[in-house]
Amino acid sequence: MWEYTDKVREHFLNPRNVGEMKDASAVGEVGSLACGDALKLFLKIDDNDRIVDATFQTFGCASAIASSSALTELLKGRTLDEAAEITDKEIADYLGGLPEEKMHCSVMGHEALDVAIKTYRGEPIEAKEHEGNIVCHCFGVTDEMILRTIEENGLTTVEEVTHYTKAGGGCGNCIDEIQLLLDEATGKVAACEFPDDRPHPNLSNIERMQLVMKVLNEEVRPRLKQDGGDVELIDIDGHFVKVALRGMCTSCPSSKLTLKNVVEKALQEQVEPEISVVEVSK
Repeated sequence: MWEYTDKVREHFLNPRNVGEMKDASAVGEVGSLACGDALKLFLKIDDNDRIVDATFQTFGCASAIASSSALTELLKGRTLDEAAEITDKEIADYLGGLPEEKMHCSVMGHEALDVAIKTYRGEPIEAKEHEGNIVCHCFGVTDEMILRTIEENGLTTVEEVTHYTKAGGGCGNCIDEIQLLLDEATGKVAACEFPDDRPHPNLSNIERMQLVMKVLNEEVRPRLKQDGGDVELIDIDGHFVKVALRGMCTSCPSSKLTLKNVVEKALQEQVEPEISVVEVSK
């Protein structure tokens, strides 16, 4: 499903600096098991504010583990000021790049580092974590975090915001609000409407069903099967396509992102932009 670099695979299969550090000078913890990703970063800092060791514990996918491993390697030997300059893009670049859909994993590492440094310096953390208003209730992402991520990474689309923050990757109710934040950050006119040049205008119900099945069987399912997953078409009700995830996809923490960014995206691009994919249990 995802195209990983050799370095990502190496840091996933053989992660560096794994485990709890008993005598840590500072600890940064972000994410939650309920949201699918969590990271705890441990730092050992000497009297000159230089990081002499770094370890981690993480719960998440291959990209989350690889990003955490890469971060600990990047931190060693840097002063706190130098470490604070590390960006999520630098973490991804160290790994030779990450799939866009997995960029939120490097962002999580950057956030954990920020928390650890502030903890060590005695700076307020709680107020920062709850700064702003919640936009994405599925993943607890605030408007301030979205605006900051847009600015730091030059994001221009809702899809990119989802890749970097996971906002919009759950129920999708916050997508319009994310678009408004993008417009505010970039100064652009809202462009969330679908274009008039639809892939297949005025499809009948039968034509829509046939095309959905074709895209799922020829485009989507082969991608999912590469990672041991699969998707089954359950029903089509107008523009609502009901599916059930199978195989490894059923237990993957990023299953909701898979539905939105793989299944739904393919159907919107190749069938009709109005299509919405809904997961059902069967």
